[in-house]
Amino acid sequence: MASTFLGLELGKRAVSAHEQALNTTGHNLSNASTEGYSRQRVEFSAFEPLYMPGLNRAETPGQIGQGTVVERIERLRDQVLDKRIVAQAGGEGYWQTRDPYVRMLEQIYLEPGDNSIRSKMDAFWDAWQELSLYPTDTAPRTAVIERGKTLVDSIHDRYQSLKGLKDMAEEDIQLTVKRVNELSRQIAGLNQDIQRIRAQGDNPNDLLDRRDLLVDKLSSIVDITIDNRDPDEFMVHTAGMILVQGHIGRQFALEPGIETEGYSRILWEDTREGIQFRNGSLAALVELRDMTIQSEIQSLDSMTMNFVDLVNEVHRDGYGINGLTGQDFFTEHHFVTNVNGNYDRDGDGAFDASYIFRITGTNALESRTQVGLAGMMRLPSATDTIQVPYYPTDTVGDIIARINNSGAEVVARLNREGQLTLKGTPAASRNNADFVIRHIEDSGRFLEGYAGILQGSGPLGAYDWARPDAVTALRGSVADFSTAPVAHPSGWIEVNPALIKEPASVASGLGKNGTSAQPGNGDAALAIAALRNTEVMVGQLGTFDDYFADTVGRIGLLGEQSNRALETQNLVMKQLKDMRQSISGVNMDEELANMIKYQHGYAAAARFITTMNSILDTLINRMGV
Repeated sequence: MASTFLGLELGKRAVSAHEQALNTTGHNLSNASTEGYSRQRVEFSAFEPLYMPGLNRAETPGQIGQGTVVERIERLRDQVLDKRIVAQAGGEGYWQTRDPYVRMLEQIYLEPGDNSIRSKMDAFWDAWQELSLYPTDTAPRTAVIERGKTLVDSIHDRYQSLKGLKDMAEEDIQLTVKRVNELSRQIAGLNQDIQRIRAQGDNPNDLLDRRDLLVDKLSSIVDITIDNRDPDEFMVHTAGMILVQGHIGRQFALEPGIETEGYSRILWEDTREGIQFRNGSLAALVELRDMTIQSEIQSLDSMTMNFVDLVNEVHRDGYGINGLTGQDFFTEHHFVTNVNGNYDRDGDGAFDASYIFRITGTNALESRTQVGLAGMMRLPSATDTIQVPYYPTDTVGDIIARINNSGAEVVARLNREGQLTLKGTPAASRNNADFVIRHIEDSGRFLEGYAGILQGSGPLGAYDWARPDAVTALRGSVADFSTAPVAHPSGWIEVNPALIKEPASVASGLGKNGTSAQPGNGDAALAIAALRNTEVMVGQLGTFDDYFADTVGRIGLLGEQSNRALETQNLVMKQLKDMRQSISGVNMDEELANMIKYQHGYAAAARFITTMNSILDTLINRMGV
């Protein structure tokens, strides 16, 4: 037999359910502008009927219902779409971080312009040209020195600007790593809270929204994937490793390295293993610091080192009006003071390497002459060595071009005397020093007897930097090679202070047959001025003008690529977020409609309780004897 008060219980359940639905609607409306919030929906279900099937059930028609209850409060979320957004957010974060740095990089290069390095270098060449016309005057010498100082200042300014941008990226990396560590801890903490609430049978919608928002923020910083197949152990992976697993949030550490010039390497804090990111703002910052900006600094260093070396090469052979010779126009600071370039690379107190920048052969060659020799040269590359073949029909110029276009970290040219000169270039690997020749080997006789660089052919006659006194493998004397410079010559190049003090020492003429230059001889000044349009920028770049044109084109392409990629990523992410908003976002009109619906349901339930109360009042108080 059904209870007399069944109606009151039924009405009470209906009032409670609609009150909870109204509260949920109010919660949605109040969080309409909350970042990461997902709208929630109340799911009603009929309460268990009074009589379940059985032999002892009352003989009444049908089952007697007991009203409604709230089955659960569900948040509206598309998990597949969320994973798509997480996967795409890394690309947006990457280009959002890279784009402003590239624009700042563009502002550093003022090419072409009146204050650019190119304009200052043109003025420097013009001063030498003027000196070649008036080699006995002091005023042109003073002009050469002053324009040299102005050019040096411009090179310093660009180097400092690039280094400042690199330092800025380093600071951003440190802040970003701290942010990742904080997000990792917060997600792990939320995982623990979510697990506890679920264990009590509740649905932690707001905590799930908070966790998803943190995952979205994390996905724009580092490339991550999420694994929520096990609701009790939500996992986040990055760089092929677990970042968050349940209540455990792993941390990153920063460690400065000698090979990175003191800049930080990102490691796992627990295992001290290095991390390589593919996407996200952190990957963009590391790539900017270690590749993009570093490459620009190396390019500037390469131009500066070759410029200094070429000007000094001529100036040392020239004579000033005071008869002095053998002086460098620009200062050269060598990385090692040992005359043979010997260096203690591993710091154990014993020489174990040779740091040589330039090697010059003893024989004079003609660029258009066929060598009549065949063989295979092995030269250093970014990872190991690279093979450069030559054939009997090749001219000296052909072989030089093949070396310069091979991708080897050694370049070649013929100097003023026609001698073959090999120079080290900036190294692609951090483990190798810049401007150091690491290996020279020739299976034939071109580098040995023809050019006069090596003492012998084959592996036994090879030059290799990984031992002291490696110069013993070279043909000729100590004067045929030069030790490597101190890192970043674009930061320390200066006009020789001795010339500033005594401008008469600035060379203008070249001597002949061991005698000093005659008064009025301007051959040295003319030879330096001729560097302006001579193919002297060894490597794939021919002249100094080629360097500046390549620099402007490269930076322009970087800016164009960054701008277009950012626009594309923003458009893709906007479409994905609009789709998620259409599913999870709060719609005011819909919520107001639901509020009216639940309000009427609440009022109807309350009216039902009033009616049942009246019936019971009649039954209890008005029926009597």
